[in-house]
Amino acid sequence: MEIIKWGIIGCGNVTEVKSGPAFQKAPNSALVAVMRRDAALAEDYAKRHNVPKWYSNAKDLINDPEVDAVYIATPPSSHKEYTILCAKAGKPVYVEKPMALSFEECNEMISVCKEHNVPLFVAYYRRALPRFLKIKEIIDQGKLGTIRHVNCVLYHPFEARYDDEINLPWTVLPHISGGGIFVDLACHTLDFLDFVLGPIKSVRGHATSQLKAYPAEDAVSMSFLFENGIHGSGLWNFASFERYDNTEIVGDKGKISFSTFGNDPIHIQYANGEKESITIENPLHIQQPFIETVITELLGKEGASPSKGTSGARTTWVIDQVLKEFRENSKL
Repeated sequence: MEIIKWGIIGCGNVTEVKSGPAFQKAPNSALVAVMRRDAALAEDYAKRHNVPKWYSNAKDLINDPEVDAVYIATPPSSHKEYTILCAKAGKPVYVEKPMALSFEECNEMISVCKEHNVPLFVAYYRRALPRFLKIKEIIDQGKLGTIRHVNCVLYHPFEARYDDEINLPWTVLPHISGGGIFVDLACHTLDFLDFVLGPIKSVRGHATSQLKAYPAEDAVSMSFLFENGIHGSGLWNFASFERYDNTEIVGDKGKISFSTFGNDPIHIQYANGEKESITIENPLHIQQPFIETVITELLGKEGASPSKGTSGARTTWVIDQVLKEFRENSKL
């Protein structure tokens, strides 16, 4: 096999620029089929993106003999179902983040893929972006010394689209998304910290709905402990007066701060007082560097993709721990 022929299940907004075109532009890759339950929308996407086939049924795409691997770009509520179908058909899976609705579902996906000897990749694409690889390089080179703690802060104003009780976006409907905007966004930060600092082994925290505008949480605070002894804390709020996004990793010789989203400069401060600022812009098709690592691995070439089912499941486990009490109280 010299080219991986991809099919996309769920050709919605995320696939328009962030991911979809990358399957066409990456070396040794082709996008041959897309699926969406609304056949007209699937056809429209296919024609606009020059994709030869479109479907309104996921099983038809999965069983298409020309499709070598499948990108699942649906909401999390259907990730497990489609992953299992792909695994049983022997098709490698690239699934959007968060990996599933729960850690339990993640483990089911991992188990089925292992049983059928099918690779499972999760779209935590920051693990391959040059901007974030530079952050990892600085830490790995010991420029910050021994890492002691990390602090994450992300807050947004309340958006009008969440004020329509009848037409709420799926991202704040827990039965579809697994939670709220915290789940949708914080998973990127938490996964990157797993990539750079190692697995988190303990989590404590609180999740509440301060505005009660939708069923999911809108405020989360947490503390966490990595397996290597590094301490962490985080605060996420989606009812604030402005946007703010900053993660700070502090060592005994310096610290680095950066935003998870956007192209803001990376700031470094050293113990001797020296400061450094680095700007690395993200590519237009932000998932392409990561997708290329998946293709490389599927073709059996040197190198492995850095985000697999096992690492993706760890991030879902962290989210489950901090949301456990909120989820239980919401059922009362």
